[in-house]
Amino acid sequence: GMGFLAGLLLLYMSEEGAFWLLVALLKGVVQAPMEGLYLYLFQFEQLVREHLPKVGEHFSQEMINPSMYASQWFITVFSYSFPFNLALRIWDVFLYEGVQIVFQVGLALLKYCHDDLIKLPFEKLIHALRNFPDEAMDPDILLPMAYSIKVNSYDICSILV
Repeated sequence: GMGFLAGLLLLYMSEEGAFWLLVALLKGVVQAPMEGLYLYLFQFEQLVREHLPKVGEHFSQEMINPSMYASQWFITVFSYSFPFNLALRIWDVFLYEGVQIVFQVGLALLKYCHDDLIKLPFEKLIHALRNFPDEAMDPDILLPMAYSIKVNSYDICSILV
């Protein structure tokens, strides 16, 4: 999972610089990686219920939870299986503002596909959540939608297990 991140960093800096930035980014994550990931996934699920209640309800009915589709989003900050130009733009915001952009982009993807997602049964839903349409991957469409979703660090931190 981290090879994609390391590769992304190596495109823009020296090997040593990429190494130390990767160390800084992963500090705390490596110490308890699953605890942090599980918390983010729990928080994301609550934000889906709050911002996209029909999607949240349908996911509950179909027994879909974020660990089935969003783990890689948080682990790689969208650098795995997302178009390179989109991943770069997300990383720019992530490095400046922090993890809240991962929540916002995730919510924006679900919002973009809202009408389709609430109609799909389990198997097709899982497929759709791993294969978003090309239009949804356009940074000029997705990122403004993500920015319009009002989620801040305080909102995220207030959602605790």
